[in-house]
Amino acid sequence: MNNPEFYIVDVFAERKYEGNQLAVFSDASDFSSRMMQGIAREMNFSETTFILSGKENDGGYDVRIFTPFEEVPFAGHPVLGTAHVIRTGILKTPCEGLCLNLKAGKIPVTFEENGMSWMKQLEPEFGSTLDAGEIAGVLGLGDSDVDGRFPAEEVSTGLPFIIVPLRTIDALKRARINREKLSRLIEKTKAKMVFIFCPETHEPGNHVSCRMFGDDFGITEDPATGSANGCLAGYLVRHGYFGGKELCIRSEQGYEIGRPSLLYLKASEKEGKIAILVGGKSIIVAKGEFV
Repeated sequence: MNNPEFYIVDVFAERKYEGNQLAVFSDASDFSSRMMQGIAREMNFSETTFILSGKENDGGYDVRIFTPFEEVPFAGHPVLGTAHVIRTGILKTPCEGLCLNLKAGKIPVTFEENGMSWMKQLEPEFGSTLDAGEIAGVLGLGDSDVDGRFPAEEVSTGLPFIIVPLRTIDALKRARINREKLSRLIEKTKAKMVFIFCPETHEPGNHVSCRMFGDDFGITEDPATGSANGCLAGYLVRHGYFGGKELCIRSEQGYEIGRPSLLYLKASEKEGKIAILVGGKSIIVAKGEFV
């Protein structure tokens, strides 16, 4: 086996050293699952991706995604960052779009000339609603910090999250996970990660500010979570958060941990079905090889 080549990509970043870091291995055809997991733990980013072949299979590129603790069927910033590496590092020619074959299914990605790329997420599935008081306790907040007009709810577009609406950015900043209470909560939920949001923002022009806690996956806090933001887009449309059944908004994340990130969300509901697009920019900041 040759020394594996990898890229480090900042995803959902408006400039270098912002957004969510991603390691992408461009040829993992000879890697075992155990090796992939070991490398992901060594990289210690929220996720590391492995492109199984530089050639298309069944209309897309086979990709596996690992957190430091385990493999996941889908994740947002790994999709956009990996697609960016395929386009610029493997194909090396302009293309309007490509598809990634993940364990969750086929995820198409399209590219714009301005550096934006968009992924079409799977249709959201809405699960159980949770007690607002219990959620507030998990977050170290008071009951009044949770926006009772909307439910705390499990939502998945391939990876489930507990979506929690907060009233203010002050509450968002104060949130701290109580691991003991979180452990008790996720014993009874499919979702193991908590995604909180509020309508107040750090930057003018944005529409929501968010944070994501994924202790059970080895992610204390994620700078930018495309999968969770896709769930959020579906949630906002389903519950008419901004009024109407269509939205086009900017979501900020990562400010509390020094990695400002910007995600673009589009969603619409027609005849009971919700279509979701999540977009952002990807910037390659390093390239190297494992020895």
